[in-house]
Amino acid sequence: MGIYLEDDLLPLSVLADLVFCERRAALHQIETIWEDNLFTVEGTHLHKKVDDDLPVESRGDVRISRGLMLRSFRLGLVGKTDVVEFHRLTGEAITPLVGMAAGVTLDEATGLRRPFPVEYKRGRLRREKGFEVQLCAQALCLEEMLHCPVPEGALFYGKNRRRQVVRFDDELLRRETEVAAKRLHELVRSGITPQARYAKKCESCSLINLCVPKVAGAGKSVGRYLSRMLAEEVVK
Repeated sequence: MGIYLEDDLLPLSVLADLVFCERRAALHQIETIWEDNLFTVEGTHLHKKVDDDLPVESRGDVRISRGLMLRSFRLGLVGKTDVVEFHRLTGEAITPLVGMAAGVTLDEATGLRRPFPVEYKRGRLRREKGFEVQLCAQALCLEEMLHCPVPEGALFYGKNRRRQVVRFDDELLRRETEVAAKRLHELVRSGITPQARYAKKCESCSLINLCVPKVAGAGKSVGRYLSRMLAEEVVK
């Protein structure tokens, strides 16, 4: 994976779209098509509540930063975090790793701290690979920017206010994230929106009425669909 220039950087948040559905990512990023539904409105409201909180605060050994801007020239991504917690390091945790510092110094009085990204999501606690990839991309950005390890983070689900800890020491997740970032750039460079393919997950997508996967899916004829609709109108 090469080094991208500033003008090449793509929104980190689109990785979650890409893993969910490449067509959805293309509709957003290539065709700039957006549409809200109940789920996206709830998500926007949840993120606004986070943004309205204090940008920086301390809770015991944790320093909390909101709306931190991220970028990775290696992955070609740019974005903004919901929350990054900086946890104070003690004991064996402060041992430096090869090629990296053990943590970052926010102020001399509190010593080293390690970043812990937290991404807020609507709904109830569940496993979503796209969300994990998005969060892992945040961790990789933080590692590149701060030159210290980010071994884990969390997804916070607003409906039942629970966290799902995601560990980034899993090389598979890191590889999946790097592959997704590369694929996103390939997709945008191609300028081609993938063909629709209907699946059950389409029902929760805010773009379903614009994407019309049941009509425009693989092997479907839009012409035959329109002809049928016109015929039904004539009958009425």
